[in-house]
Amino acid sequence: MRTELYPFTSRWFQQGSLKQHYLDEGQGKPVVMVHGNPSWSFYYRELVRDLRSDHRAIAVDHIGCGYSDKPGDDEYEYSLQRRVDDLGRLIESLELDQKITLVVHDWGGMIGMGWAVDHPEMIERLVILNTAAFHLPPTKKMPWQLSLGRDSKLGALLVRGFNAFSYGATYLAVKKPMTAEIRAAYTEPYDSWDHRIATLRFVQDIPLRSGDRGYDLISRTAEKLKVFTDTPTLIAWGLKDFVFDHKFLDEWKNYLPKAEIHEYPDAGHYVLEDEKDRIVPLVRAFIDR
Repeated sequence: MRTELYPFTSRWFQQGSLKQHYLDEGQGKPVVMVHGNPSWSFYYRELVRDLRSDHRAIAVDHIGCGYSDKPGDDEYEYSLQRRVDDLGRLIESLELDQKITLVVHDWGGMIGMGWAVDHPEMIERLVILNTAAFHLPPTKKMPWQLSLGRDSKLGALLVRGFNAFSYGATYLAVKKPMTAEIRAAYTEPYDSWDHRIATLRFVQDIPLRSGDRGYDLISRTAEKLKVFTDTPTLIAWGLKDFVFDHKFLDEWKNYLPKAEIHEYPDAGHYVLEDEKDRIVPLVRAFIDR
């Protein structure tokens, strides 16, 4: 990848026998950014680039994602609980001496908020980007694209054999077309069958009903979101997201009624990609307020 696209110093944290990649740029108030699937810390590159001049900008790559190790199922449990635990260990290792601004997107909401509800004393602000920390809204149907990957052998073959999820997202998750270089950067870490395991396991781990792995964890996280009622919260939402649509946004409005909300009618799921020129300065102003 061209260094001007990702001009950062890679850092590594040892999760047992596995290496987890993350960025830790600059000094000042810590801003921890948690990505979803099928992206990686590259999603936050413009925010890291902007904030590192006077903040401590931290962006993680989950195990199996980005430049982190990509183990098989025999070495790692690809579960929501493991993701939450991993994030907690990494944050603890950073020995932060100030409260955190937590930025979450996609699965990063489930992971980041799953950790945050047990550590509210460490959270100064929240930035929420097209994500959830609660179950599928009652009136929302599971998109067929996710059902295909979650519940069928064909979907699994497409994701791992043809990189359908990561590659497809570079078209379907944005409304402003990416350049070929940006598309290549998003898909670069997922360059083989073995390296695409996490993009599939994330989809397969979506809990839809009681008894599914992770269902109780999400229920518990949702019940505890009220602890952030008075926490300064910024929500920036792409309204053309076919997964995290206005129904998810309405749920956030119910859980966090005091949040500052910015809606982007022409942005998709990768809202920070579509609207980086507006969202990056917005987040900076919000953090510095």
